[in-house]
Amino acid sequence: MRLLVFSLFFTCSVFALNINISNTTIANGKTALMEFKKEKNIYYEKIVVDKKTYKIFDNPINSKKSYVLLPISYYEKPSEKKVELFYKEAKKEKTKVLFFNVEDGKYKKEKIKVDGSKVSLSKEDTKRAAKEYAEAMQIYKTTNEKIYMSKSFIVPLSTKITSDFGKARVYNDSLKGYHSGTDFRAKIGTPLVACNDGLVVLAKDRFYSGGSVIIDHGQGIYSCYYHMSKFDVKKGSLVKKGELLGLSGDTGRVTGPHLHFSFRVGGEQVDPLQLIELINNNLLNK
Repeated sequence: MRLLVFSLFFTCSVFALNINISNTTIANGKTALMEFKKEKNIYYEKIVVDKKTYKIFDNPINSKKSYVLLPISYYEKPSEKKVELFYKEAKKEKTKVLFFNVEDGKYKKEKIKVDGSKVSLSKEDTKRAAKEYAEAMQIYKTTNEKIYMSKSFIVPLSTKITSDFGKARVYNDSLKGYHSGTDFRAKIGTPLVACNDGLVVLAKDRFYSGGSVIIDHGQGIYSCYYHMSKFDVKKGSLVKKGELLGLSGDTGRVTGPHLHFSFRVGGEQVDPLQLIELINNNLLNK
């Protein structure tokens, strides 16, 4: 059963501040949302969790609200997390503390057989993969103040999901991490579209993910499309929701053709479908 615990909001009035919180219990790999109603003489700045800082942004469609997304790492263990809220009241710096509980997402395992060259790498391939990883992480840790999205998100194609987010991946009987996105069935040459407006910040072939497109939707939100066979966009392209990005394929480390669809928020890899539901039902819903 999927964990869909973020679609309902409650209002936190403990501190006499108008704050909506999606849920105070978050599974690892999921995202929570905090919304703040703008009030006279109060300016919300940021939250800090485990020394990580997340900036509070204006709501993209409602000028009376601001928001922050709180992504929880897949590797986070069940625990109680302190969230420090920093804000100004009448130009005076203030801090309030809230608490979130992290729970185990109880993800399953799956065994995958791939070409041995994609598991036991040569020095050359190891160097290439490391370089590509560093390039991607540099992108993800960049928070663009500009917001591109103003409409609800869609999925890049509507086909059967063949592998959910979070499954532990056992490649050729060796545990190699977890599934960092959602896989959609797609024969080679299936059109793939942008899930929302954004800026293409990467469009290239990579060792693990093959033909890859990454879109910056603004304010630390990135969507990713992997294993593509053809690009119809390039780095620097501005794309609209539903615009053709290219065609699906079987490039990179795969067992067959499909689309790997994933998201990063504040640098963290998160469940893409849960994030889409969260944003559509709350942030982009007046």
